Amino acid sequence: MIDFGGSISRAPKGVSGLMLIQIKGKNLEVTDALRNYVNKKLRKLEKYFHSIKEATVTMSVSRGMHVVEVQLEGDGILLRGEERRGTDMYGSIDQVVEKLETQVKKFKGKLYGKTTEEGPKEKESIKDQVLAEAFGPETEREEMPTIVRTKRFTMKPMTPEEAAQQMELLNHNFFVFLNSQTDDVNVVYKRQDGNYGLIEPA
Repeated sequence: MIDFGGSISRAPKGVSGLMLIQIKGKNLEVTDALRNYVNKKLRKLEKYFHSIKEATVTMSVSRGMHVVEVQLEGDGILLRGEERRGTDMYGSIDQVVEKLETQVKKFKGKLYGKTTEEGPKEKESIKDQVLAEAFGPETEREEMPTIVRTKRFTMKPMTPEEAAQQMELLNHNFFVFLNSQTDDVNVVYKRQDGNYGLIEPA
């Protein structure tokens, strides 16, 4: 795999919102045209936030597919999106931004009890909370599963309701958080009936 590293773009002077955009390429050289296109598209999301702390964009080509992954942190919530298309990278960029816009429009009001026009209530940022990995091919029965990856993340105090909304934003089936009401580590998860469950320490 060839990693072409990353570039950093800052918002133009006088523009609030996206203060920092990191763009990386894997098996792909990020051209100025692609970089400018990413900056233009991501700024569509500024209107939904008071402040977007940073956005990380990774573009790659895998098995003929043009893959774009975006992680965006703003107003104390973390959004992730991925799109892969066989046509071109610009189409993947369009689709992943559209996905993120749909997510934030759907859940922003629920998280803070306000409309986007009223502005969200700022909370502390949640970082590096990758809690769900895609399962690979099934292993042979005689093989024992092993821990192949470790994730570290900072847990921010929140209510179970806020944790459930954050889980939905991340598109995960469960979410580990620090319960602001009890100061205990809890897990909220999605049940098969579509409701949520809460796991508390005994």
